[in-house]
This record gives sequence, C-alpha cells and structure tokens, in this order.
Amino acid sequence: MSLKIALAQINFLVGNIAANVDNIIQAASHARDELGADIVVFPELTITGYPAEDLLLRTDFITAANNAVYQLAERVADIALVVGFPEYEEGKLYNGAAVLHQGVILARYHKQVLPNYGVFDEQRYFSAGAKPCVFEFNGIFIGLTICEDVWKKGIIDATKQAGASLLLTLNASPFHSGKIHQREAIICRQVKAAQIPLVYVNQVGGQDELIFDGASFIADQHGRIVFRAAEFEEQISVVEFDGNKPIKSSCAPPYHEISSEYQALVLGIKDYVRKNGFQGAILGLSGGIDSALVLALAVDALGPDKVEAVLMPSRYTQNMSMEDALLEAQALGVKNHIIPIEPAVNAFTVMLSEVFAGAAKDTTEENIQARCRGVALMAISNKHGKLLLTTGNKSEMSVGYATLYGDMAGGFAPIKDVPKLLVYRLARYRNSLSEVILPRVISRPPSAELSPDQVDEDSLPPYEILDPILERYIELDQSAEEIIAAGFKREDVARAITLVDRNEYKRRQSPPGIRITARAFGRDRRYPITSGYRGI
Repeated sequence: MSLKIALAQINFLVGNIAANVDNIIQAASHARDELGADIVVFPELTITGYPAEDLLLRTDFITAANNAVYQLAERVADIALVVGFPEYEEGKLYNGAAVLHQGVILARYHKQVLPNYGVFDEQRYFSAGAKPCVFEFNGIFIGLTICEDVWKKGIIDATKQAGASLLLTLNASPFHSGKIHQREAIICRQVKAAQIPLVYVNQVGGQDELIFDGASFIADQHGRIVFRAAEFEEQISVVEFDGNKPIKSSCAPPYHEISSEYQALVLGIKDYVRKNGFQGAILGLSGGIDSALVLALAVDALGPDKVEAVLMPSRYTQNMSMEDALLEAQALGVKNHIIPIEPAVNAFTVMLSEVFAGAAKDTTEENIQARCRGVALMAISNKHGKLLLTTGNKSEMSVGYATLYGDMAGGFAPIKDVPKLLVYRLARYRNSLSEVILPRVISRPPSAELSPDQVDEDSLPPYEILDPILERYIELDQSAEEIIAAGFKREDVARAITLVDRNEYKRRQSPPGIRITARAFGRDRRYPITSGYRGI
C-alpha cells in the first residue's frame, strides 16, 4: 500500500487564527493538487501558533481555535490533515492534535509530556494527556505524538503497543546552537529502539525571542534519516511510503554551526519586523564590529531599501570609525545620515552644570553621550515607522557594559544573545559570502568611544577570558570555585561575576532579542532584581 505524506514546514503568526487557517488550507491544497499527497502533517499548535502564552488563558481565544478545527474539516476535502490546536474538554485545556478527513475528525490526541524548563512553560496552560492515539488510514495504523512526547522514553513504545506501525509527530522545537544535531540524535535513538518509522514536522519562523528552524525530517525504523527539509525556510515536501516504510528521499545538508546561527539571526529580524508591521529598520552605525554585524544582518533580512544607518559622531569618535561606517553603509547600499551629537551633549552639559557643580567627571558624562544618540534614533524610528535595532552583544548585556536609555534604547536587540567572540566569527562568516565588514573593523580593539583613547579592556577582562567565564556562570550555572578550578584567575572570575550579579536591573529593561544559545536572558534565565545573593 502506497502512502504519500506531506510535511508542511510552515511559518505561522501567533494569535491570528483566521490567517493561520487560510495558510493551512493553501498548504493542504498545494500538497494535494501539486504534490499528490494523501495526508499532510502540520506543526504543533498549528491553529494558534506557538507559543501563544497567556492568550491560552482567554476563553474567547480557545473557542475560536476549537471552532477553526471544525471549519477546516468542512473546507478541505480529498486529503487528510493533521493539525495542532488547544483543545478544551471537560474543564481542562490540552495541547492537542486532530486528524481531519472528508469533513470528519478521525482522531484526537492530547500531548502527554508537557515541558516546563528553559523557554517552555506548558504546565502553566495545559493538562497532560494520558493515553496514546492510533488511527487507520489507507490500511496503515498511524500513531500521533506531539514534540516532547518523543524526547522521553515510553511514549513511542506505548503508541506502538497500541497498534501503530508509523508515527507522526507535530513539533514546535525552537532553535539554539547545536539543537538540530541533538534533536535528530535523541529521536533517532528512540525510533531505532522501538523499531518504528517517524515523521517529524517542525515549525519554522521567528516569534519574539524564539526562532524555529524547521529542519523537519523522517527517520526509518532503523533510526536512519531518510529525508530532511531545509533549515529556516518554509517548505512543503512529500515523501512516499511503501506501507509504513519511507522511500529514501532528498536530504538537505546537515546543520553547520556558524551558518545556522547567522540564518537564525536573519530570520529573527525579518519576522519581528514583518509580523509587527514595521516599515523597515534603523540602527546607529558606529564603525565598530557590533553595529557592522547588525547592519549586515538587517540588510540580509529586509533588503537595503528597508534599512537606514545613522552615524552620530562625538568629539571622541575617531576618524577611522566614521570612514569605516560610511564604507559599510555604501557596501550594503543603505541610506545613511550623519548627525553629530555635540550640540545635544553641550545643551545637557549647560542644563546640568548647576546640579553637577563641584562633582568630578565620571561615567555620567559618557552616559549622556549615549543617551543623546538614543533620543535621536528613537525620534527617527517614530517618524519613519522603522524598528530601531540595538547593537549590544551578550557579553555587554551580561556585565552591564551598556547605557540604559542610550545604546540600550530600541525595539529589538538582534545580537543580545551573541557573545563578543561569536560576533567576530559571524562577521568573518558574513565576509566569506561577500566582504561588507571591513577587515580593520574586525581587527581593531573594540571601544565605546565615550572618552579619550577608550577601549573595552579598560573596564573589562579581555573577551577571550571574559566570554568563557560568562558561559560557565550564566549558561552552565557553575559556581565561582568551579570556574576558578577550570583554570581562570580568581580576580577575573570575581570581576565578571560581580558585574553580572549587579546588572540584572539593566537586562530586565533591555529590548527582546534573538535566542541562539542554550540559555539566553529572558525566558531562559529569570533572576530577581532585588537579591542578596552574590556569586562570589
């Protein structure tokens, strides 16, 4: 018995049920009419998008989502649909899936394993299902699972024991560096142990901080990948089965760390701008490595006609910084403006002179410069309807090396989860495609240029030392003593940890940013602002 299964790796908009239903119908029609599919499988919570967060607490939203399932069943014929939706049943809400065919709901399933770690918060909203789901289609007994179900031992075996000879799993598995290898390895190991083939359909697209990479795949009963969809792209693919056995099909290239991280950042910017209705993006271009990378990412995401760069020199801005920033803007073909901040800085200096009388100069004067830039950039953003992108990286956000209402002012922080050393690697990767970031920008010592001859190492340990310490403390939750035992100097560890601990209040006020590591600030790492804890 031949069966053609379509994997609908689609980019949905959270909360827009009507638009999502239209996308489902369009994808199902294409899979049926152009690709000859018998059944099409969509990602987790297809109807609402994922994660819908506290929209799931609204009864009107849940009612609309459930009604949409019945509408789909009536509106799509001659192909079976497997869709995800939040199902309300007997006073409980479930992360559910339904099989729709010829106006009938053939089967329903409730997700059994609800993740409640990292970026996941499903136990806040859903009750756990308690039993497997198996349905017959074209003479084949097919089991349904949803995302975390296939990461844990027991669910696949139980579904097979219930009669399934093939598994379909709906997923909204977010990206972080290394996730694709991890995902495939775990699931292929489970499939091989249970000796049952599995169709894995993953969501694609950006949703606030989260990026969903797609990379849907099919594993045969021996745990071998026989099909893999592209990363970070919408794609509807059909794979033919001989009974329950998949016939080997095309495989997109396997995950490559640096290119996948770059694509994730591009997709995050593109979808945040597009889904929130901005006319494009603007950013302050300083001639430094961080803003150069953000400019390249923005242009790759939106196109040069949608991006503006603003150069805002001060008395401390070096000539080479201006030269490099202009050359980068020209290389990427973006509109650019030069707005010196000295008049604004002078105005504030005069305004505050009486209050500051007798006080020595310190970082206050540096912060005024950054805040003048922030005011100008936000004004342009408001006037032109373009999203202001901040350019701070994860290393800076970790230790508070940023100015509230200054360089932290903006609507979206693309490299907020990108450590400084990774900024350099991403810049070199982008230049391998076409050189748009000047070699001098990559090689020169990083500087905020807020005081004479300033460099980052005046205030921070070298990034080659700082970034590994931050990774261990923030992402791995290692103690100071563990980090010191790994070979780092006590004074460097103490300095870094102290800065991290006392700057939570800044991070809480920063714009949302794209998550590409296993633990980002925000949904992943939620620390109290007011706390007596000190890591050292």
